[in-house]
Amino acid sequence: KASRYSPLMSVIRHTVVTLPTPVNISTWWNFGSLLGICLAIQIFSGLVLSLHFTAHTDLSFYVVIQSFGDVYYNWWFRALHANGASFFFIGLYLHIARGMYYGSYVFKEVWAVGVVILLLVMASAFLGYVLPWGQMSFWGATVITSLFSALPMIGGDVVIWLWGGFSVDNATLTRFFGLHFLLPFGVAGLAGLHLFFLHDQGSSNPLGVSSDFNKVVFHHYYVLKDLVGACFFIGPLLALVYFNPWLLGDPENFIEGNPLVTPQHIQPEWYFLFAYAILRAVPNKLGGVVALAAAVLILFYMPFSPKASIKGLSFYPCGKILFFSLVGVFILLTWAGAKPVEEPYVALSQGLSVLYFLYFLVIGPLTRIQDKLL
Repeated sequence: KASRYSPLMSVIRHTVVTLPTPVNISTWWNFGSLLGICLAIQIFSGLVLSLHFTAHTDLSFYVVIQSFGDVYYNWWFRALHANGASFFFIGLYLHIARGMYYGSYVFKEVWAVGVVILLLVMASAFLGYVLPWGQMSFWGATVITSLFSALPMIGGDVVIWLWGGFSVDNATLTRFFGLHFLLPFGVAGLAGLHLFFLHDQGSSNPLGVSSDFNKVVFHHYYVLKDLVGACFFIGPLLALVYFNPWLLGDPENFIEGNPLVTPQHIQPEWYFLFAYAILRAVPNKLGGVVALAAAVLILFYMPFSPKASIKGLSFYPCGKILFFSLVGVFILLTWAGAKPVEEPYVALSQGLSVLYFLYFLVIGPLTRIQDKLL
């Protein structure tokens, strides 16, 4: 019997209506749909903001400031876009933490595409931070792009190619705007691929056991559950937008970028501070760049780490202690990254960086040892 649905509608129906879903997944599985909502918000608000933006070093800062009063509700879209980025990263980090705790990385294709999405979102967030051309935007772009000069032999040429000249200037801003506009659509495409692999391989569950014999269709139960989660997620976002929209921003960014005046303390947005702390913890420039990249790329190693007999850490007390210790290390690294480059913060960052990487190397063998003991 021929289907009464078109191919596109059949895909949508299988994705959000009839999809077989484990009956015991918890609220921690809500963050996938929440990230989809955040991506939609970012793309829509970014498109609106791009209509009133001029990518030029002489105009960008003043266009952004002027549009606050001259363009109807532009302040709201900018506040939504800026704070939406922070909530996007909150959702991303919680989504990754859930995957690490419950062993979702055993689905290699799903996990690998997810890590690539994280890298693209990080790149897009960095590019977008440069666009208002405030002091912290300008100097953040200068510091981060200058890191590529640490690459042996080709580093200097790579930096000049990134800048489009011999300093962060108009060419840099123009290409950053173009890339920031395009990357979210690439993220959306990869999100579709992420969902394809997820539906092909099946979802994990809190018990870490096969749930093929105990599934329900996605609609109505999980649709309503995701909608409730979205309300609890979007509510604080809108509260921040309306009552304190610049709480998470840097005051230096309300000053026009000036290459002749260096801010006393250069730092990225809060969601990059953990990696920034790891970068500063290594005294050697090339070593710091390698450590910075490894802080994120080490997630690719997770599917290849030694496997335990049960997916996830729910039944491994030592593994649970290590995992929540990692959460503490991540928070402390974020705090240390916002501090000046001086003692005791440098030594603290070095110790925390060692603990951060040690977790990924130890957690697999530790769960295997507990399997043998039991």
